[in-house]
Amino acid sequence: MTRALVVLRPEPSWSATAAAARARGIEVVGHPVFESEALPWSGPHADGFDALLAGSAAVFKHGGASLELYRSLPVQAVGEVTAAAAKAAGFGVGQVGKGGLQAILDRQAGPALRYLRLCGEERVALVPHPGQNIVERAVYRMRPRPLETDLARFLAEGKVLVALHSAATALHFKAEVDRLAIPRSRLPVLALAARIADAAGAGWAAVHVADRPADAALLAKAAGLCEERL
Repeated sequence: MTRALVVLRPEPSWSATAAAARARGIEVVGHPVFESEALPWSGPHADGFDALLAGSAAVFKHGGASLELYRSLPVQAVGEVTAAAAKAAGFGVGQVGKGGLQAILDRQAGPALRYLRLCGEERVALVPHPGQNIVERAVYRMRPRPLETDLARFLAEGKVLVALHSAATALHFKAEVDRLAIPRSRLPVLALAARIADAAGAGWAAVHVADRPADAALLAKAAGLCEERL
């Protein structure tokens, strides 16, 4: 018997990861444990910026009418799902990251560039290079959801590998597992990055980390781990 992969990230990323995993022959279970909701916001004039930094497709789902002010700016997207959401909203995409927004800043080090970062209420801190300036506006927040009964039952059987795509997901999943008295020792986890593994804490059957912080790398490692015999 092989393991199923538990996917917990919000939509539309949940569906994108599930489809990519199934294309590799991985069984997928789970559901998003966060739902995004809009925040009221207003931004500065677009003339003051060279590009938009977008770390989630939720930016374009919840940005609202204020997004129209920035349609002339190229989007620097954290990944393919966010880039697709930007294009669907009528934006041009300049850069598509493969290792987070920080990697985009690193690649563009040198020239003076002004970024407007549209983001969630909670976000990863970025470190700009000399000459780079970032103004942030939160346009959405994530509302946690409890683990559904069927998933909790499946987790208790321990025949899964749990994918953790963010520190917030790791913290919430850990709290839910403890609340439901599901032994951590029965659940191996696979984190997108080392900082996410740190957020997950100790006590799991095993803690694995993707070779690089990209969904494709996580799924490549998951494919081998899920094939391990139970």
